[in-house]
Amino acid sequence: MTNTGTDDHEAFPVLVLAAGASRRMGRAKALLPLSAGTLLDHAIGQAKQLGTPVTVVAGGWYPLVRYRCRVQPSAWVFARHWREGMSESLKAGLDSPGARARGVFVVLLDQPLITPGALARLADAARRNPSRACAADLQGKPGAPAYIPRHLWPQIMRLKGDRGAAAILASNGAATIAMTGAESDVDTPGDWSRVRRQLAEKS
Repeated sequence: MTNTGTDDHEAFPVLVLAAGASRRMGRAKALLPLSAGTLLDHAIGQAKQLGTPVTVVAGGWYPLVRYRCRVQPSAWVFARHWREGMSESLKAGLDSPGARARGVFVVLLDQPLITPGALARLADAARRNPSRACAADLQGKPGAPAYIPRHLWPQIMRLKGDRGAAAILASNGAATIAMTGAESDVDTPGDWSRVRRQLAEKS
């Protein structure tokens, strides 16, 4: 990650979206064991490669996920309406950054195959042009992880239901970045078995 000095602190905060119920997994995805910690620990580590402060947006399985988390973020936010979908997690998270934030990075809980190099490219792109959205290239469309500049936050706050920011990013000309691992997420036990095999092969 590009180091821009003390002025960078709080200018590029990061949200880790971890509020889902994990229904398809059948248990809390956040607490799946990974290395010496959990999947959520790993996601917080990814977030810290992008910026500070790091805020975890929680909902389902809270506060258990907080108590079992070994790598603590800067803050926790509970999305009261998390059952209504991802839009509520995003909106709850966007209430947390301070006035100095120029934009916010968004990281998902369940993309452990994303490489540090890919995260570094996203961090550098945001810092080079803080007013332009940028995101992972998912088959030609913007997706998570992503950087959302502050001027787009009002549009995010109007989202409803189980919708993320992809359409808003696309309609506002977000730059897309090839990010190895962004296309693989963990939703089911089968996904988890596949991802664990891939992680073992890389270690």
